[in-house]
Amino acid sequence: MNTHHADLFRQPKLIAGVVHPWHLDQFGHMNVRGYAPFFDDASFLFWHQLQLSQQKMIDELGVHSVTLRASTEFKAELKKGDCFSIVGCVQKVGNKSVTLQFSMVDQKSERLFAVYDTIEVFVEAEGGTSVTIPQPIRDRLLEFHKEAGVAGTI
Repeated sequence: MNTHHADLFRQPKLIAGVVHPWHLDQFGHMNVRGYAPFFDDASFLFWHQLQLSQQKMIDELGVHSVTLRASTEFKAELKKGDCFSIVGCVQKVGNKSVTLQFSMVDQKSERLFAVYDTIEVFVEAEGGTSVTIPQPIRDRLLEFHKEAGVAGTI
């Protein structure tokens, strides 16, 4: 197991799921659209586990994040009955945005199924203008940066 792969299992487990027949395409694999809801839920749970829920950021700092870009890289096929977990980490913290990475992994074999990268931009709750990431949020994000060595200690 390479170091990057091993690091996945130190990251916070955000959500678990199972592939049901209605997730499958005509080839018997989980369809691309089946991944999106799991990764979307994981992104909300990631903020919550950091104790930075969207509502808390709005109430306390007048900001929240919005997704600017999201991409999924498919690594291995998922089939009916496969059980997986999604883990996540902070890849990069910029001035107004943060790059998050979520990995979908097999619960038994630790095989990597898919990687979801997203760029979240911080905006004013009123008006939606992009803003610099407030320091309390920045500090918390940096604690869970992939290089911090504490990813997974939420």
